[in-house]
Amino acid sequence: MSTLPPLFDGMGRAMKSMAERQRVIAENVANSETPGYKARTVEAPDFSALVDGQLGAQGTPHVARPHVELSSGMTALGASAPQAGGRIVLDGNTSETKPDGNNVTLEDQLLSLGQVQQDYAAMTSLYRKQMALMKTAVGKG
Repeated sequence: MSTLPPLFDGMGRAMKSMAERQRVIAENVANSETPGYKARTVEAPDFSALVDGQLGAQGTPHVARPHVELSSGMTALGASAPQAGGRIVLDGNTSETKPDGNNVTLEDQLLSLGQVQQDYAAMTSLYRKQMALMKTAVGKG
């Protein structure tokens, strides 16, 4: 069991999620010319366990990811269920689809990659500052 505050666990999860998102973006770019390939993205991490653990048991509101079940109408429109056990889903924010069915746009992927890079840099900075505060608090800084 970790002796660090849950904040560090949350930052670690966020950074791992960003690394996975970066890997998926790289796969999208690598398949940008593959006929029929559909762009993918990573679902946002679920931090509800961290929130539940911090607020206590008395009247604690529960934060959870909504669960969506496909209706026959959604299926008729082409929606498909996400792959079981994976956080990688089809990207619904694509700007165009090529005649061969591929919907990867390099510009969109580069914008997504830039956002991941900014978020990762911000999280790294926050982590460093929190570690410095911890060292100061225990008299090692």
